Parts: sequence; C-alpha cells; structure tokens
Amino acid sequence: MSTTQSERLRGLLEPLVAARDLDLEEIEVTPAGKRRVLRIVVDSDDGVQLDECAELSREASQALDDSDVMGGAPYTLEVTSPGADRPLTEPRHYRRAVGRLIRAQLHEGGELVARITAMDDEGLDLEVPGVKGRKPTARRVAFAEIAKARVEIEFNRKQDQGRDDRAEQNDESQEEA
Repeated sequence: MSTTQSERLRGLLEPLVAARDLDLEEIEVTPAGKRRVLRIVVDSDDGVQLDECAELSREASQALDDSDVMGGAPYTLEVTSPGADRPLTEPRHYRRAVGRLIRAQLHEGGELVARITAMDDEGLDLEVPGVKGRKPTARRVAFAEIAKARVEIEFNRKQDQGRDDRAEQNDESQEEA
C-alpha cells in the first residue's frame, strides 16, 4: 500500500473509529487474487464487541464507497480486533495488559517472562515468577529497555492470581442472559 493511499485511508477512517471511542491500530491492504483485502484493526480499553465491528464496517464501507481512496479495483473490507499474539508496541497496549503475563525481549539481550502489575509513562512494574518454589520478585523495566513484547496466553492460570477483567465481564453477561 502506498504511503499516499495509507495516509488517505487513515484520514478517512480515523474519525469514524474515534467517534466510537476506539483506537485505529492498523490499516492493511493486501492482494487476494483479483481482489484486495482492506483490513481495519481496532481496539479499546474495554475490548471490541462484534456488533461494534459490524456497525463500523457498514460506516466504513459507505465512506469508502463515497470516496475514491480504494480506486476502481474490487476489494473486501474486514473490520477486526487485534489477535492475542499482537505485539505490544504502544503504552496503551501495555495498559490493557496490566494483570497479564508477558514475554519481553530486552535490548540488552535476554528474555523476560513476567506479569505486569502496574505501568506509567516511563515503564512497567513487573512480578517475575519464582523458579523451583522461590517467591516471585518485583522488577521495574523502562519501555526503552524492551525490544519487543507479547502477551503470553495462559490456559490454566491459578485462581489465587485473580482473573482478567474480560473474563469477569463475560461471566456477568452470561448471568444476565
């Protein structure tokens, strides 16, 4: 995707996304046979519901049809939320991951697996799990020290470590149904 097309797409779509209190994480145009796929990735602190994606898709489709930003070639529009394996690259990504386990590659070398306990503008407060019966230790890591990081998926997190907010929200919505 050319820089000009990318800028035009962002200029067209960002106001639609922001009006829904969502963050525009990524815009990607990829060839798919004779067509192209325009993928719009959105997120928020509260997560993204399927209905929000569907409504945004309708609005984005109308805005794209009313403009010439995609040209005349056919394309498929996808509006989605980031996957669980999305890299943590912005402070808001780390804020949304507070309480979760992450795997970070450090610029100084080495890898760190730890739970985010808090964050601020400078970096992260982490709890590094103890090894072989040792107690967990606290560690502070500045954002500048992190080369790359991702959330680690936990399938059997111990109950005494708490539950993430999305699981609690899911439980509440099931109780209401």
